[in-house]
Amino acid sequence: VQLQASGGGLVQAGGSLRLSCRASRSIFSGNPMAWYRQAPGKSRELVARIRSGRDPDYVESVKGRFTISRDNAKNTVTLEMNSLEPDDTAVYLCYTKIDGHEYWGQGTQVTVSS
Repeated sequence: VQLQASGGGLVQAGGSLRLSCRASRSIFSGNPMAWYRQAPGKSRELVARIRSGRDPDYVESVKGRFTISRDNAKNTVTLEMNSLEPDDTAVYLCYTKIDGHEYWGQGTQVTVSS
């Protein structure tokens, strides 16, 4: 499975961005899809995760500002990011896990200026 992310960029604090990730093939809705991020000098962290039959999970720092969604018909997962803050600056990577195998997208840079 290949994951292709898009939608990153440079935005001022308080602005919005929309990240999209398309999988190269259909992913069963029971498999999780997620967005992680990694800032320079920091470890990779889970930002948001969506799984069938469960409420999405969010890291505390983005709750109320970010929304994850998926379109199984289009094999995509989307991250709507609002009220962006400089601390949101990072490379954002999409992720899925299928039959115990982890798959990562190439990452897309999000930079939030103050």
